[in-house]
Amino acid sequence: MNRRHFLQFAGSTLATLGLSQLDIQILGKRYAGILAQNTPRKLALLVGINAYQNSPLQGCVTDVKLQEQLLIHRFGFNPKDIVILTDGQATRQGIINAFEEHLIKQAKAGDVVVYHFSGHGSQVKDLDCDFPDCLNSTFVPIDGILPGGFPSQGGTVSDIMGHTLFLLMSGLQTENVTVVLDSCHSGGGTRGNLRVRSRSGGSQLEPLEEERNYQQQWLTKLNLSPDEFKKRRMAGVAKGVVIASTKRDQLAADASFNDFYAGAFTYLMTQYLWQQTANASFINTIPTIASSTTKYSFTSQEPLMELKPGSNYGGNPVYFINEQTPPAEAVITKVDGNRAELWLGGLDPNSLSAFQSGAILSVVDSEGVQKGRVELESRKGLVGQARLLDTAKIGAFLQESTRSISTDLTLTIGLDPSLGNEANLAQKLLQRISRIEPLPLQQGEVQYIFGRMTDIYRQQLGLSAGINLPELESLGLFYPGLELIPNSFGKNGETVTDAIKRLGSKLKSLLAARIVKTILNTNSSRINLVASMVPEGGESVIASSFTIRGSLNRGTSNNQPSSVPLSGQKLPLGTSVQLQVTNNENSALYLTVLAIDPAGEISVLFPNEWAAAVEVTLVEANQTVKIPDPQQDKFKLVAQEPKGVAEVLILASRTPLRAALQAIQAVARSRGLSTGPVTLDASGELNEPAVAIDGLLDDINSSNSRGNVGAGASRDAAGSDKPTTLQVDTN
Repeated sequence: MNRRHFLQFAGSTLATLGLSQLDIQILGKRYAGILAQNTPRKLALLVGINAYQNSPLQGCVTDVKLQEQLLIHRFGFNPKDIVILTDGQATRQGIINAFEEHLIKQAKAGDVVVYHFSGHGSQVKDLDCDFPDCLNSTFVPIDGILPGGFPSQGGTVSDIMGHTLFLLMSGLQTENVTVVLDSCHSGGGTRGNLRVRSRSGGSQLEPLEEERNYQQQWLTKLNLSPDEFKKRRMAGVAKGVVIASTKRDQLAADASFNDFYAGAFTYLMTQYLWQQTANASFINTIPTIASSTTKYSFTSQEPLMELKPGSNYGGNPVYFINEQTPPAEAVITKVDGNRAELWLGGLDPNSLSAFQSGAILSVVDSEGVQKGRVELESRKGLVGQARLLDTAKIGAFLQESTRSISTDLTLTIGLDPSLGNEANLAQKLLQRISRIEPLPLQQGEVQYIFGRMTDIYRQQLGLSAGINLPELESLGLFYPGLELIPNSFGKNGETVTDAIKRLGSKLKSLLAARIVKTILNTNSSRINLVASMVPEGGESVIASSFTIRGSLNRGTSNNQPSSVPLSGQKLPLGTSVQLQVTNNENSALYLTVLAIDPAGEISVLFPNEWAAAVEVTLVEANQTVKIPDPQQDKFKLVAQEPKGVAEVLILASRTPLRAALQAIQAVARSRGLSTGPVTLDASGELNEPAVAIDGLLDDINSSNSRGNVGAGASRDAAGSDKPTTLQVDTN
C-alpha cells in the first residue's frame, strides 16, 4: 500500500456501487403500453401537511404531488380517483372521513388502494402496552396541537393512533393495499439542514375520547374483541403492504433538493419507480430505496416494509399493479401551441442542477422509441417549462437526451449556528475560495455543513456505536443531517481562520466529487454495463447494478445476474472485496473506475498501469474486468477506518478518455508509481482532483459519439475560464 489508504469502505451501509448509485434495478418483460384499461379500480388518498402551528414542515405537500403524478402517469390511476388533503383540509376528522368515504366505501375485492401520509408523527400513551415503553405511534393532523405547547404539561391530542389506522385498513374489502408513511416518532425539530418529521409526544399525552370511541365503533363493525384486536396488530399489519420511511425509534427527513423540499424517502421512492420498466416487486424495490434514503438523509433513517402476516405480498408488483411503461425522467402534463409543461419526477437528485435552460429530452412511445424532442427553457422544483421541437401530446413520456450544466457549479457549505458570532467571519473566508458558496442553514440545499463540535452534537453522535468523536469545540465538516465527515475536524482551540485554511484541500476534493457525480447518468445511459461487488475469492454477490436502458436496448434483460438488496448489509472492518465490471456491448468500451471514500478523497482504481497507452482502459465486448485482478494486481480493496459510506463510480465511453488518463498518469509519475491505485491530492499547488476531473470533462465534451456515461458538466474546477454551460448528448 502507498502512503494512505486509497479505499476506505467500512462499517456503514454501502450506498453506492458503480454507475453513480447502488440502484438495484429489477428488470421485467419488455414494456408495452400502460395498463389503464380492463384493470381493477385504483383508489388513492394522499395526505401532506406542511402548515403545522408549531414546527412547520416544507416538503410534505410536494410529497403528495410526487405520489399523484407517479400514480397517474406510471400506474394508470384516474385523477378523479385520487383524493388529496393538504394543510387545512387534513384535520383528524377530515382524514378519517376521506378514508371511510373514498377508500372503505368504494373499494371492492380486487381493487387497488393506496394511502399516503406525509407529516409529523408522534406518540401517545398506550393502555394496551404493545411495546415495552407503552407508547403508540400516531400521525399528527393539522389540528394535532400540544396542550400548552409542551408535552410535559400532559393532556389530550387529536392525533390519529396507529391502532386506528390498523382498524381502517381492516375495514377495506380488498387485500391490494399499499400504505406509505413518511413521518417519524422521535427526534423533532431540525438536525443540521434537515427537518425531522416528528412532534414531541410521550406518556403524558393521551388520545381524545373521540379517538377511543371511534376505535370501539370499528371493533363492533369488525366483530373483534379487544384481545383479538391486540393479537392481530401484534402479529403484523392488517392488509397488504405498509412502507414506513423509518424505523420506530429513528428519524425521517424533510429535506432540500436543489430548489425544492420533499421527504427524502418519498422523493427517492417515486424517482426510483419512474425509472422502472415493469413489474418491480416490493421485496426487490424497497431495500434499494431504503439504502438511497439512508445515504441522502440520516444514517438513522432506515425505511422498512411490513407485509400482512402469512402473505407472499412481497413478491407482488409495487402498488399491486403490473406497471408496464418505459422508464422516464419526465412526462408532458400540458401543451399550448409549441410550449409544454413537464413533470420531472424521474430526475436523479444528483443531476437536478443539470436540467435547466437548454437541456433536451426525447419524446418516446410505449416501446421507448424516440418520436420527438423538447427543449427545457426553465425549471422550478420539478415543474419544467419547455419548447416543443416536434409534435407531442399530453401524457407523453420523456427520456433524457442532453444535459446542460453550468460551468460554475458550486459546493454549498452550510454555516452551523454553533459558529455563533464567528459565522460572519466563516462566510467571508469561505466566499474567498473559488466555487465555494456559504449559506445559513434551513435556507436551501447544502452539500456539507461547517460547524463546531458542541456538547449536544457529541451526545447525538455518541448514540452511533463505534464513532470516534472529535474534541469538544473543535471545527470541521458535517453532512446535511449533522453526521461527521471523517478526518475533517481539528483540535480544540483552532480558530475559524485556521480551520478553513486547513479544510481548503478537502473542499476542493469534495467539489470535484460533486462535479463527477453530476456527470453520471446511470438511469439514462444506453451503454450495456453490469457492475458487481463480491468478497475477495468468493462468488456471492454483495451488491450489483446495471444500466437498465442499455440492457433493454440490446435485449439482454432476461440474462442479467441476480441483484442483491442492500438494506442492512455492511462491510465489517478487514473485509476484502473485488469489483467486477462486464461490458455487454457488441464493441469495446473505455473504462475508468473512481472511488470516493468516507472522508471525501477520490482514488482511481482503474486503470492502474501508469506507463501504458490509452488502450489499457479498453474493455473488449463481453469482457469482465476484475479489480483487483488476482493474476496481476498487487493491491487489495479492504474495509478500513474511518467508517462511513464509500462510493464507487464507473465511467464508460465508446471513445478514449485521453485527457483524464494523461492527467492521472502525470500524478502517478510524480509519485514514482508504475502500477496500483492513485489517490488524488488537493493539498498541493497542483489541485489533482480538479485537474483529473477537468481532463475527464474535456474528454466528454469533445466527444461527438453517443453513449458516454458522462453528461456535459462544469469544466473549470481548476478555476479556468469556460463557457456558460456545456451540453453533451447523454444517450
